[in-house]
Amino acid sequence: MKQIIALNPAGYLRHLIHAESRIWSETNCYVDALVEVLHSMGFEPIAALPFTLGIDFEGDQWTFFKFPHADIFDLYGMEIQELAIWRSLAQHVEEQIANGHPVLVELDSYFLPDTAGTAYQLAHVKTTIAANEIDIDHQHLGYFHNQGYYHVEGSNFTDIFQMEGMVHPRMLPPYVEFLKRRDRQQGSLLETSLSLFKKHLSLIPKKNPFLVFKEKLSQDMAWLITAEMERFHAYSFANLRQYGACFELSATYLEWLLGQGVDSKGLSDAKIKFLEISNTAKIFQFKLARSMSRRRPLELDMIDTMAQSWDSAIWKLLHLAK
Repeated sequence: MKQIIALNPAGYLRHLIHAESRIWSETNCYVDALVEVLHSMGFEPIAALPFTLGIDFEGDQWTFFKFPHADIFDLYGMEIQELAIWRSLAQHVEEQIANGHPVLVELDSYFLPDTAGTAYQLAHVKTTIAANEIDIDHQHLGYFHNQGYYHVEGSNFTDIFQMEGMVHPRMLPPYVEFLKRRDRQQGSLLETSLSLFKKHLSLIPKKNPFLVFKEKLSQDMAWLITAEMERFHAYSFANLRQYGACFELSATYLEWLLGQGVDSKGLSDAKIKFLEISNTAKIFQFKLARSMSRRRPLELDMIDTMAQSWDSAIWKLLHLAK
């Protein structure tokens, strides 16, 4: 078996970002996987969260937020490279893990037992996992996904890696990346993180994204309340869950700064406002689901509340950066 870090799913201690007490215990598959990879390698992933401040409403979704590769390199000396797939996926994963490189790979949740109850054997949903150990001969894979660390074996392994060939000849290989540690001098984690904090503050949307979102949702409401619940789940994931989970991460980052001795009432106040957004997003999600089940439009005043919280938090952070 090829393995980078010796881990046992039964005794795995997830990062606090995935604690059950969180408002959103999962964010999105890419961020979740990288959080646990960095955590297991002895790094503090919270230091890399300044990018969450700059998310925006993109017209048909909120920003599908991901750790910028340059930030990961600046903070931890970890380079993320794309992996070209020219032979079997399992062989590539085995090769990279043997070289000490965790592999970020898009797979089908239909064959991932850790998604039981949502996608496993129910729906074909693309997701990103981070492979840490593999044994092709014994059909075994150890991987990070969502909140934790898991093993998959047997027929699920065979199906995940399509060991018996592509489902159809026109099927494209998945998008795959690997993490490579670079030998270099790194500055203080806090100093580097604060530098990224200032950089991402300069990338904050010029217009309040909640006001733009409200206008679009008011237009979408007519068709949304007539759609099937499957469409609601997709819509909610691309919108409410993205900004709800993201702004909880923003609050987590500000809390970390305070814990590092960066003392400022502005940070504390902004943290509270971001948590208000995250909490309100969760409540709004339930109300929108109920509205769809009743086929009745939903009042959008809660978005105005979130817009006000965003304005307040961003103003305080920009004021600090001056």
